[in-house]
Amino acid sequence: MTDAYPDAALVSPDWVADRLDRATANDPGLRVVEVDVDTDRYGRGHVPGAVGLDWRRDLRAADSHDIVGPEAMARLLGDCGITAETTVVVYGDEANWFATHLYWQLTHYGHPDVRVVDGGREYWVEQGYPTSTATVSTTTRSYGRPLSPPARPAVRASRADVSAAIDDETVLVDVRLDAEFRGERTAPPGTDESAVRGGHVPGATNVLWAENLRPDRRFKSPAALRALYADHGITADDAVIAYCRIGERSSITWLALSELLGFDRVANYDGSWTEWGNLVGVPIETGSTSR
Repeated sequence: MTDAYPDAALVSPDWVADRLDRATANDPGLRVVEVDVDTDRYGRGHVPGAVGLDWRRDLRAADSHDIVGPEAMARLLGDCGITAETTVVVYGDEANWFATHLYWQLTHYGHPDVRVVDGGREYWVEQGYPTSTATVSTTTRSYGRPLSPPARPAVRASRADVSAAIDDETVLVDVRLDAEFRGERTAPPGTDESAVRGGHVPGATNVLWAENLRPDRRFKSPAALRALYADHGITADDAVIAYCRIGERSSITWLALSELLGFDRVANYDGSWTEWGNLVGVPIETGSTSR
C-alpha cells in the first residue's frame, strides 16, 4: 500500500527492517529516531539503532512554551548524529502523533530528507519486527547549516492566521474528539494541559485524526484519504489549517493532506486549542456546528 505514497514522506516497516544494518552501525547517512511521551516504552524495546527522544523535554521549549527554536534544534540533531545530509526516519507512540510532529518541525526548518515509519511503534512491535533494549551511542556531529529562517514557514499557522481564516475561504480542520469539538471536554482523557474554555474555532470542520488511519494504525490508501476529505467538502484546491489541542494530533492530518496527498496549502496550527481556548477576546463555537 505505501508504494502509492511519495517515498520522501512515508516508509513501510519492511523498508526500515531492510536497513537495520545501517541503523545499528552509526551510519551518518541514516538515523532512526523514536519520539515518545511515555519514554519507558523506548527502554522496553526500540527499533535497533534508534535514538530515543522525549517529546516534552527535547522538542518543546519550556521557557517560551513553543516548538524548539532553530539553534536548539540544530544542536539536538547534531547530538543525535544527524547532519543536513542525513536521512531521518521517525516513529513513535500514540500512532505516530509525536513522530509526525517532529517530521512537521523538521519540514518547517527545511531538513531535506525525513521519513515516517507507517504504523508507528505499536505496529512495529505487534507485527514482530526486531527490537532492542541496548543503549544507543551516537557520534555527535555538526548539523552543518543554520535552520533560521525556517525554510517552509507556510506549513505553520499562527493564531493570526486562524483569526483571518474565520472570515475567508480557508478550511479549518479540527481533528480532536467529538466531545472536545463540542466543548464538553477541553482535553482528551489522561492529559494535563488544557484550556479555560471548550469548543472549537468558528466554522471549523471536525475530522478525527484517526480517520486518516486503518485499524492497524497504518495510513489509509490515497483513494480512501481523498474520499474521506471530499466527503467533508475538502479538496486539493482548498487552503487548510489543521489544529488539535497542542498540535501533535493535527500533525497526522497535516502529513496526510500535505505530504501524502500533495495538497499545496496546508498548515498546522501548533498553538491549537491550548492557545485559542485560553485567549481573551477570540470567538469560539460549541456544539456540533461545522462548515
